[in-house]
Amino acid sequence: MDRPVRKDIRLGNYDYSRNGAYFVTICTKDKMCIFWQNNDKYTALKADTDNPSVGAHSVRPRCESKIRLSEFGIAVKKSFKTVAAYYPMIHFDRYVIMPNHIHAIIIINAGDVIGGRTECAPTLSQVIKNFKENVTRNIGFSVWQRSFYDRIIRNEQEYRAFWEYIETNPMTWENDELFSKE
Repeated sequence: MDRPVRKDIRLGNYDYSRNGAYFVTICTKDKMCIFWQNNDKYTALKADTDNPSVGAHSVRPRCESKIRLSEFGIAVKKSFKTVAAYYPMIHFDRYVIMPNHIHAIIIINAGDVIGGRTECAPTLSQVIKNFKENVTRNIGFSVWQRSFYDRIIRNEQEYRAFWEYIETNPMTWENDELFSKE
């Protein structure tokens, strides 16, 4: 069976390893809702519960509640830290783990001189590949759809809009285009 030819969704002639901010969405295969313990909707919990939350650099819902991550969601959260440690020039500035996808603002800041050598940055695709592989290794099987969606953040206004989107996404989950009750 011939596979359909995929349209290239990356910006032509753009260096995706250059310093900047990127908004990224990575989805699970077949929209599998596997990252939250209660996958069908956002469930407010008291802030003092012992359940794992989405993370220090990620969304803190305004109602001071937490999202209960599944074991797969916890593996995703750990992978953010692992990949950031592997690539010191990469910073996950903000992220949210949704039931069947994740959103992140990724900052690439390379060019520092370390030990007499200029630091080289990986491309955004290499960072996402490493992230997906890390999650797959921790879970034991791949949960990801092929590729990912990205947007180059061009100015402060776009940055703030994506920040706000990540902040409110758990509370507006039922209205999300990636919403799935399955």
